[in-house]
Amino acid sequence: MAIARIHQNGSELGNIDEGPRSTAELRDWIQVNLGLPPDREARLLHVIDQVVALQRQLVEESKHEAIRALSEGFASKMDRLQRQLSEKDVTVSNIARYFEDVVAELTEKSHRDPKTKLLNFDWFMERVESYLAVEQRVRWCGVGVVDITSFKWYNDTLGHALGDRIIETVARILADQIRSEDFLAMDRGNEARDLHARFGGDEFAFLIPDLPGCNEAHEIANRFKRSVAAHDWTRDDRRLEARPVGVDVGIVCLRLGPVGERRGVARKLAAELIQRADKLMYAAKSQQSPHVHSAAVRVVHGELTEMPTTETIVRETHARRRATDRENI
Repeated sequence: MAIARIHQNGSELGNIDEGPRSTAELRDWIQVNLGLPPDREARLLHVIDQVVALQRQLVEESKHEAIRALSEGFASKMDRLQRQLSEKDVTVSNIARYFEDVVAELTEKSHRDPKTKLLNFDWFMERVESYLAVEQRVRWCGVGVVDITSFKWYNDTLGHALGDRIIETVARILADQIRSEDFLAMDRGNEARDLHARFGGDEFAFLIPDLPGCNEAHEIANRFKRSVAAHDWTRDDRRLEARPVGVDVGIVCLRLGPVGERRGVARKLAAELIQRADKLMYAAKSQQSPHVHSAAVRVVHGELTEMPTTETIVRETHARRRATDRENI
């Protein structure tokens, strides 16, 4: 049978069989049950206090160690999770970059003629329109149209395969020779933004965007025409030795005034420049002209107006060309 214990202050200590539950109860239990002399009792209680204090210290250290271990484990997991997320971010970034490249490539292909890799008609016209709407430098540009002379005869008589090779070769010479960078390098040092396009069939177009004058546009177009005539067409097919390929070219030189005159009518101006260049090209074709046909225009009240110096510019260009040819003979 359990015996109840009474604290010195009269409170119940609990059952003896259960033992003391606190340091205070242990002190009372020693005094009641052991009957030690005061000095031995004091010494025992002092040792008990030391043991209890040491146990409390060990418990606190264990708690801190457990908390530190949990913290380190959590930090390690967080680091691992961060690395995994970073790896996933890299993977997602790579995938996104891949699809961006695919979209860019498909977009570029959609803007180009598959046979010649030149710009297609729609994209060329958009680029010309944008150029006219934003170009702020007061200079000259040239818009030209090219047609292969008697292409139908080559295509029907010598075959479509050779016709395709002729188109590809003319396109390559066009991209190589129609460039404003020769004048830019010595005049401004800027990067050229020339545009070359195939309109379909054997017709091409180009934009020379930054020139000091109309003479230079005319000179570049003539350089292209001479390069086509000088090409060794027998490398494409020996049958072309008897009838080398030539081109007819018309070019409109536009004096770029203030951008405000062009911005609201850029689309109309782009279309009219092409139409004028096309008429000049057909005039050269009908006359079997050995030269490029050109005209100089400017924008007045939103309309293209032919400049009075056009014929003078063309005559001077032809005269310089003939003089150069005589010197080279």
